[in-house]
Amino acid sequence: MKLDVLLKNGKIYTMEEEGKTVEALGIKDGKIVFAGSNQEADSFSSTSIVDLENRAVVPGMADSHMHMYAYCQNQTTVNLEQAKSIDEMIALMKEKVKKTPEGSWIKGSNFDQTKFKENRFPTRKDLDKISTVHPIVIRRCCLHAIVANTKALELAGVGIGYDGGPGGIVEFDEDGMPNGILREQSTKVFDEIIPDPLTDEAEKKRIFLQVLKDMSSKGVTTIHTYAAKIWRYNEDIDTYRRLDKEKELPVRVTVYLDELFTPEGLTAEQKADPFRLVQYGGHKIFSDGSLGSRSAALQEPYSDDPDNRGFVVCEQEELNDKVLKAYEYGLQPAIHAIGDRALDMTLTAIEEALRITKANGMTEEEQKKRLPFRIIHVQIINDALLQRMKKLPLILDIQPVFLGTDAHWIEERIGSQRAKGSYAWKTLKDAGMIQTGGSDCPVETYDPIAGIFSAVARCDKDGKPAGGYRPEEKLSVYEAIELFTKNVHYATGQQDYLGTLEVGKFADLVVLDRNPFEVDEMEIKDIKVKQTYIAGKRVF
Repeated sequence: MKLDVLLKNGKIYTMEEEGKTVEALGIKDGKIVFAGSNQEADSFSSTSIVDLENRAVVPGMADSHMHMYAYCQNQTTVNLEQAKSIDEMIALMKEKVKKTPEGSWIKGSNFDQTKFKENRFPTRKDLDKISTVHPIVIRRCCLHAIVANTKALELAGVGIGYDGGPGGIVEFDEDGMPNGILREQSTKVFDEIIPDPLTDEAEKKRIFLQVLKDMSSKGVTTIHTYAAKIWRYNEDIDTYRRLDKEKELPVRVTVYLDELFTPEGLTAEQKADPFRLVQYGGHKIFSDGSLGSRSAALQEPYSDDPDNRGFVVCEQEELNDKVLKAYEYGLQPAIHAIGDRALDMTLTAIEEALRITKANGMTEEEQKKRLPFRIIHVQIINDALLQRMKKLPLILDIQPVFLGTDAHWIEERIGSQRAKGSYAWKTLKDAGMIQTGGSDCPVETYDPIAGIFSAVARCDKDGKPAGGYRPEEKLSVYEAIELFTKNVHYATGQQDYLGTLEVGKFADLVVLDRNPFEVDEMEIKDIKVKQTYIAGKRVF
């Protein structure tokens, strides 16, 4: 047999089990057909032979939870990620004002008030210093809160006594006027009137390809991207299918929608096709907000806001109904749950869905064949919640990279006792839970190396806090890489095809410039990708 690609002289971590390596891989028709020693590899002929020069190789890396459309939209906004004060934010936005016709909307993204020296949300009065003739909105990095200037509030009809609607939070000054801060469902009033910059198909394609190319350079071979219609992040699977048809798609894409749809009926042959890059996932459901905006639903009040327990998107009965409907539709429910109250409600909804469908005739065997329920974020647990989780068919989609930001304020926000069950990855691992690695991009970077570093070191890029935040919850390098490789594919039932480098699986792999298993944990963040392959084709 003549191979399409033969990779030799590497330290190839198959990720089947900790420490297992081979020196060479042979690829034919998009799949791995040989994994072994250099000596064994010499018996093969190949169209292409790649000398790995003793570099480390891992399976293709994935992002299990992100918002591709939102990130691409953000490429047209002012990025406020680096602003360290409200004055810096204002200065960055003023640069955009200079280039924008009077009356046109100006958007900023990725601000984080916890990084401002003022440590407070900006208000409409701060944004009015940028411009009073341009409508301006800026969105917090978590996506769950925005701030608008007076002009934007006027255009949206947000005035004295404005009702943010179910699941919406609008803040007011003492005089009864909105202060410009809107959270959760109330933010959609702006999404409905601000023009979508991606309606120009040519511009949309340019931005998508630019982002996808960057993903390949960071070793990303699979993304699970989520729609969020409340913010007009309307994922369209045809966007990716067109790119795939034009041979321009360098990443596998699974699309999750926040509306019910008919599941794809894939044949065994289609599932086993390494060149099938685009598919539907399941149904996204929100249960609460975010810790950063103090809208995550907690069982007890916020330590730094004693009158606030966060909020729930819907009450228990409605959440039960949403999860049950998706499950009965044949879809995989994927539920956003950050606070412990939201997690409690989510577990109740899953327990009810399993109980009711079983009572209606679904056998335990049929339930076991279904994809597991996905719970997204899972940022606060306690022992009672953990014991319930262990009894359910779950995948937990976590975002280790959050901790580099959140470690600086989490105990102030929820107190030291609850913080013991926050970002508790080792506890969840030891309890037998399968966790997958994501970024929630554009909340954080989709670079999986950043996520792996965060899972191992539990600190920011500057090494703070020293030794890592609650170091007893650190994951090993192997466990951290598992999050972003093999574990992700259990979420979509593709573990027989993707996630490890063994014979018969799809040839998605990444060559690194240094070995994550052999460097100091603080050096992991500096690892770069040298090559990326998807179905045996080099895409970077």
